[in-house]
Amino acid sequence: MGHMSGPHFIRGSVSLPEAELSWRFSRSSGPGGQHVNTTDSAAELRFDLAKTESLPEVWKARALERLAGRLVDGVLAVRASEHRSQWRNRETAAVRMAALLAEATAPPPRQRRKNKIPRGINERRLREKKQRADVKRGRTGRDWS
Repeated sequence: MGHMSGPHFIRGSVSLPEAELSWRFSRSSGPGGQHVNTTDSAAELRFDLAKTESLPEVWKARALERLAGRLVDGVLAVRASEHRSQWRNRETAAVRMAALLAEATAPPPRQRRKNKIPRGINERRLREKKQRADVKRGRTGRDWS
């Protein structure tokens, strides 16, 4: 079994720090037949978000706030057990962790500035609405006797 395929980038040049990741392996449920009972193929990746030095402070604060519901004592855990191979589960867990951190550290969207609807557009909308009402009113069967 080799190393994982390269650094998993969070955003820009910031990547998951290999030294700060801890792995745990266990028996996985799911496909694999008898093989599943003998190998520890499920992978759990843990990253101590509260104590990390590798993320910029702004990102760290943002991630701690946004992932508060998922953290246990400041530690973010991701589990992968869909594949039969431990190596592929490790890859999946690392990619998931990077995606989760990328989403959590993203800057907030820009505030929408409310702008006033031009008077001409509003008047046209009301005029068309009145015309449509007149057309519908003309469909009543009162004059059909």
